[in-house]
Amino acid sequence: MSIPLSGTSIDLEHGDYTASIASVGASLRSLTHAGRDLVVPFGADEVRPAYRGATLAPWPNRIVDGRYSFAGIEQQVALTEPHLANALHGLVVWQDFDVRDRGDDFVELTTTIQAQQGYPHRIDLTVVFRLDDDGLFSSVVARNTGADAAPFGTGPHPYLVAGSGRVDEWTMLLPASEILMVTPDRLSPVALAGVATAVVGSEPPAAYDFRSARLVGDLFIDHAFTALSRDADGVASVELMAPDGHGVAMRWDAACPWVQVHTADQDNPATSRLGMAVEPMTCPPDAFNSGTDLIVLQPDESTTAGWRISAL
Repeated sequence: MSIPLSGTSIDLEHGDYTASIASVGASLRSLTHAGRDLVVPFGADEVRPAYRGATLAPWPNRIVDGRYSFAGIEQQVALTEPHLANALHGLVVWQDFDVRDRGDDFVELTTTIQAQQGYPHRIDLTVVFRLDDDGLFSSVVARNTGADAAPFGTGPHPYLVAGSGRVDEWTMLLPASEILMVTPDRLSPVALAGVATAVVGSEPPAAYDFRSARLVGDLFIDHAFTALSRDADGVASVELMAPDGHGVAMRWDAACPWVQVHTADQDNPATSRLGMAVEPMTCPPDAFNSGTDLIVLQPDESTTAGWRISAL
């Protein structure tokens, strides 16, 4: 029997929730509640488009020019976003993970980032997906199995689906008070600004302020947000609601002080703005250069981050 292009497929079920996990990139291929999509799915025998549902490590988002310096040594990683000359979304998005354990409602996947040109470190990764009454919980555990300290960051890449329609018709609640300004040509980080006063391109001030739920409309978003409001347990969230009364929420723990939000604009109208990418991150774009919230794993040290997607 041939293996699908997205790798081994693991189907999970709990109550009204179903999920399908693809082993390539430890990717969330589909997630439904009572038959309703909560993420933009892709086919089992399809090359995963636009990083849908992929696990991002050892960095999320971009390294500008693919160059950085760590421990006094200049490094160059491959430019996987060639049109912008950046290294995008880490090293494991096309790596086939092994299934360590699985049940009807969970799967545990593992892989090793081998020391390589531009990233001379060995990191063991464990990714868990588990369905329960409150939706899909996912976590990433990274352990440095090399002899030297290693820079690290992680996050997921789901495209959330609120309900009927497209992003333009949905309302979003994003309780973040700061936005990372970027260059319009390459999306390179510039500086933090308050969402209440930030002016992005030709948009009016506060166009990116979603601390109170409001319509997304035709606004283009591809930015990282921080200074997140959290509940008593340290959990932050983004909520999307559709005109049909359905919605979806993503929540994440204090390990992720950042979230990238993208309206998923594409040149093809048929596939543009089908879902909202919501990507909790342990560090911001280009953290390998800025050092902002960059995790430095010492030998045999581990770090963990987790997030959840739920129907509303």
